Amino acid sequence: MILSFQPHTHVEGGDDFEAVLGELEANDYQCEDLSRNELAKVHGRYFGGGRAFATNERLFRFEFPESPGALKNFLDKLNVSWNVSLFHYRNHGDDFGRVLVGLQIPDGLEQEAALCDFLETLGYGHWEETDNEVYKKFMMADEDSFAYTKK
Repeated sequence: MILSFQPHTHVEGGDDFEAVLGELEANDYQCEDLSRNELAKVHGRYFGGGRAFATNERLFRFEFPESPGALKNFLDKLNVSWNVSLFHYRNHGDDFGRVLVGLQIPDGLEQEAALCDFLETLGYGHWEETDNEVYKKFMMADEDSFAYTKK
């Protein structure tokens, strides 16, 4: 079971986060605090539908400027041999939009160099999230666990 909750803030300060966590653990629930995980807070909490299998997928968070042409700039600079396997946009009224992108990039030093060049020339704030625990536990499936359906 996956559970997310908003702690109740007390008038005198503090909240009931530790008490709720303790109660859950006392009832044999495994708990993990993801309150400092940007991927979980900004994107993961809005996803549904389970895990996906995408070979050679790398996950990145970007800050897109909220200006005309920002997406076009991203797509124009993107290597045409890479597949966009995931795209999620969130805006909270800031000067930038928070974007999560999955890219299927073939292995190899040449592709790694192309990725570094893309990220540098793009000029948007970015963070790789491929090793993020939220991605690994809730979004990514391996080939053995993915159910293929044949027609």
